[in-house]
Amino acid sequence: MPAISAGILLYRQRPEAREGDIGAGGALEVLLVHPGGPYWAKKDAGAWSIPKGEAEPDELGEARPVPARDAAWRRPAPAKPRLRAAAADLLAVAKREFREETGFDPDALAAPGAAYAPLGGVKQRGHKIVYVWALEGDYDPGTLRSNEFEMEWPPRSGRTARFPEVDRAAWFDIATAREKIVAAQRRFLDDVLVLAGE
Repeated sequence: MPAISAGILLYRQRPEAREGDIGAGGALEVLLVHPGGPYWAKKDAGAWSIPKGEAEPDELGEARPVPARDAAWRRPAPAKPRLRAAAADLLAVAKREFREETGFDPDALAAPGAAYAPLGGVKQRGHKIVYVWALEGDYDPGTLRSNEFEMEWPPRSGRTARFPEVDRAAWFDIATAREKIVAAQRRFLDDVLVLAGE
């Protein structure tokens, strides 16, 4: 069963360009995060991501009941990931993961009158399915406070080290974001351009 993740693509009009710089997303910026840890430390292009994270198994709906012994048993059809995801409150997962990766509640960062706009999902390498919502808002990347994780480091040393889930956050114009973001998530950049009317 592929992993299911959810995230929030925060976007804004570039502060110095709000007075009429339009076209091809020139005035639009999106917030991306860089994964923490030693494996990502020297990677940049194609490594940044929308703030997101995996849904917990108990958030993806209940397992199917086991049929009674005397009932005629047939192997149930495998649950399709998108159907399991439909049973979950993935927006709640996206908000939680945004908080864990940035240290801020996305509701508090939203522009006045802004609403979450579903952008759908994509399948990434490794068959992970990522669902994303866009939200207009603002955030200071200098205030990043990410959760941490532990891993054995250096490899085969028997020692564990702690690393932030996200080591950086930054605003990028759409053209730069296309170079920085994980390839499978580029589609969301096109979607946010349409949403913002660019």
